[in-house]
Order: sequence, then C-alpha cells, then structure tokens
Amino acid sequence: MPFVPNRLTKRVLRPALTLVEPRVRWGVERVTKTLRDDVDSLRREVAEMRTRQYALGLLLDSTGRGTHRMPTPGAIDTLVRQIEQVSGGSEHARRSVVVAYRTVVAQEALGVGRLAGSTSNVCGKLATVPLLSPPNGNILEIGTLYGQFASALMRMLHRAGTRPDLTIVDPLAGSQLQPGTTHHADPTGTPVQEDVVRANLALAGSPEAYASRIERGFSSDPDVREAVSDREYGVIIVDGDHSEDGVRADLEWVEEIAAPGGIVVLDDYGDKKWPGVQDALDKHLAAGTSRLRMLGRVSTSAYLRAS
Repeated sequence: MPFVPNRLTKRVLRPALTLVEPRVRWGVERVTKTLRDDVDSLRREVAEMRTRQYALGLLLDSTGRGTHRMPTPGAIDTLVRQIEQVSGGSEHARRSVVVAYRTVVAQEALGVGRLAGSTSNVCGKLATVPLLSPPNGNILEIGTLYGQFASALMRMLHRAGTRPDLTIVDPLAGSQLQPGTTHHADPTGTPVQEDVVRANLALAGSPEAYASRIERGFSSDPDVREAVSDREYGVIIVDGDHSEDGVRADLEWVEEIAAPGGIVVLDDYGDKKWPGVQDALDKHLAAGTSRLRMLGRVSTSAYLRAS
C-alpha cells in the first residue's frame, strides 16, 4: 500500500521541507539560467554561421557558372580512390586533388567565364593528368570554351615540373557549339571568343601561356588539322563535338598525333547527357587496332595512354 502521511508526520517533516524547497528552487533556477545562456549562445553561433555561409556561397555557389564548387567529403574521397586506380596507386592523389580544387576556385574567381563541367570532373582532370607523367609538355585541347581549364592545367603541369606548350582548337564562334542541341545563353553571360580565352590564359602567369597557339575552327576541318599536326602531343584533351561520329573522328586523328606514352583525356565519358561519347570510345577500342590503351575513368572522363 502507498504511504499516506498523517498530520503528525506532516508536522514532523515540515522543518525539513522548508530547507529542501529553497534548494530545489535554486537548483531549478540555476539550470534554467544555464539553458537560457546556452540557447542564446547557439543562436549567436547559428547567425554567425549563416553569415559566413552566405559569403562562402557568393564565392562558390552556382550563380554565374551553372554548377557549384562545394564538394562533399565523400566526393573528394571518391575522386582520390579513382585517381589512385588510374595512376597506378600514386601516393600524391589526395594532395593533387586538393591543389586542383584550390586552382579551380582561384581560376574562376579571377577569370572570365567559367570552367565547364562538374567540380568532380574538372578537379579530376586537373589532378590526374600531372600524375600520369606525360612524355612531353605539348598540350592539345580540342574544345576550350573560355580557356579557363587550359589555363588551370598549365598551372598544374608547372607545379609537377612540366613546361607546357599549349595548342587550342575551337571555333570560338561566340557561343558553345554542339551539333544536334539547342543553344542557350551561357550562365556567365560571357561570349565565347578569342580575346576572352587570351585573358584567361594570361592568368597562368608564365611566358608559355602568353605564347599559346589558338587555331580557330573545328577539329574536323582538314586545314585546322594540318595547321596543328606539326608535333607529337604529350597531353590531348578531347572535348569538342560530342556526337558519336564526331568523337570517333577526333579519336582517329588523336591516334596520328599523340606522342608515344601520351595521355589522352576524353571528357564526358559516361555522362548520360552525352551517350555518344562513351559509345564512340568503346567501339573505337573494340576494333583492337588502336594505339590507345584505357587506363580508367575518373568522374566523367576517360584516361588513355598511347603506345
């Protein structure tokens, strides 16, 4: 049975209760004050974090570039694993990814236009190419948009001790061109033209950047091919016509001008928006006569080495 205090018990316990009650009130008040202080502190911290997040967003969000530059830890870890596989287990994969990310942020902050592609794909290309130790510094970029990636790649190669000599092939016709697609205004609002590319190449800050060769036109144009087929290239970035026929044609040309041991990067391989890219490479390699050997894939780019 529960204990029910009688009058005598209450009279006996009253002095003790008069001592306990103030202590209980004091304890409750102390805990309440602590909670209020903690809540006020959390509110100030959240307000400060929101202010910082807003400022960070101005630098890294998608406004004016079409895609954000705020990778998750998981995305970076995935890049590092993929690069280690493609590069044969390089111990510098993480360092190269971090440096590539810093380069992307700096390049877009100071440059005109944007780097095309997701943060993972852009950083993957910038980080992987130097780790594959191209046989020479001759670079051919088929499709450059604003020249931002080319400028960033030159900086990454300089860091790796390779002196780059850049050649660009692009129509630079005022907007990005892709056969069979509807052309929309670029999110940057910047025209695709040679003076913009030159301005961005200057950010590489080296004499080689200023001397970069730009051949205006399509990679399928025989005159364009003749003009830039005067050397063997240690690095070739294929990012032009994304149709299956266009990619196959570029790969056949690449076979002729890649240096032995040269690195070929096929952009947008595995990207569902451009199925013709993967179809073209898979069929090209399936023929069994290619000089190119598949090293692997990082994000949405395929990496090959010429024999």
